[in-house]
Amino acid sequence: MSELYPLKFGPIFKEKIWGGQKIRTVLGKDFGHLDNCGESWEISGVDGNISLVSEGPLEGTRLTDLIIKYKDKLVGQSVFERFGSEFPLLIKFIDANEDLSIQVHPDDELASTRHNSFGKTEMWYILDADPEAELIAGFSQQLNKEAYLAYLESGRLMEILNSEIAKNDDVFFLPAGRIHTIGKGLLIAEIQQTSDVTYRIHDFDRTDKEGNKRELHNDLANDALDFNFYEEYKTSYSSNENEVNTVVHCPYFHTNILNCTEQMDRDYSPIDSFIVLIGLEGELIVTYENTSMSLTKGETILIPASINKVSMVPDKDFKILEVHVP
Repeated sequence: MSELYPLKFGPIFKEKIWGGQKIRTVLGKDFGHLDNCGESWEISGVDGNISLVSEGPLEGTRLTDLIIKYKDKLVGQSVFERFGSEFPLLIKFIDANEDLSIQVHPDDELASTRHNSFGKTEMWYILDADPEAELIAGFSQQLNKEAYLAYLESGRLMEILNSEIAKNDDVFFLPAGRIHTIGKGLLIAEIQQTSDVTYRIHDFDRTDKEGNKRELHNDLANDALDFNFYEEYKTSYSSNENEVNTVVHCPYFHTNILNCTEQMDRDYSPIDSFIVLIGLEGELIVTYENTSMSLTKGETILIPASINKVSMVPDKDFKILEVHVP
């Protein structure tokens, strides 16, 4: 049995009608023959899109096979007891060269009933934003289903949506049920439950290369939507240098931001979970016993639950997201 070590996985690139070039030009990822790349799936246990280890003795091994083989040593005892061989998070980068569809995701109960799937709660970290780029998160007023449908069916949906200018380093937390879209000019890191269930509400009447419009799912979406209005949709957080700053803590993932100019030693022994590190800026060397691995902007590392202590040594000042399952 090979010893576990910090793992990198090969990205899974997705061509999208709204995708662009920033995954190559900003993150330095070669997505090959695709005309436009909308998503780079960094760590995925989604059926049909299972990540493969890209470096070291376990190179070429599927993520799900690693979980079956190493169980709690890879993902943590509580995570393995809850999810078995399913990896509970999907980590991706998204490049919106055009607006994505206005959409919503179901919660665990609805997704389980309809799709035998997890729900989809997610968070966005804005990596790169064009000037005045916008996104939609939630409603701009309190609604009920009947009022919402009146706006939708009369073509006035945009009047009731909360639109915000998004800037670099902004964070938006999107619990299942919240209407949303990523706007043109945004490159984001997304952390979400393992689910690929999306209900498309409005797609701006666009067509694909064959002139076909994409399917809408309004009958499904109507039962998934949270019609409540919230005073604040953007997440406030601290980003103090050389400290662990909590960004989002929800039942599905706990995300910190580390903004470091000096070595940081991390003891993960109190955490019964794997750890995911997502490079946002700069470069660092992750060291564990006799193993070292670089992490640069746009790269992702999975630290197995059996590894309790790592050191992060900046080659250049670095900023990363640090994620685990609570």
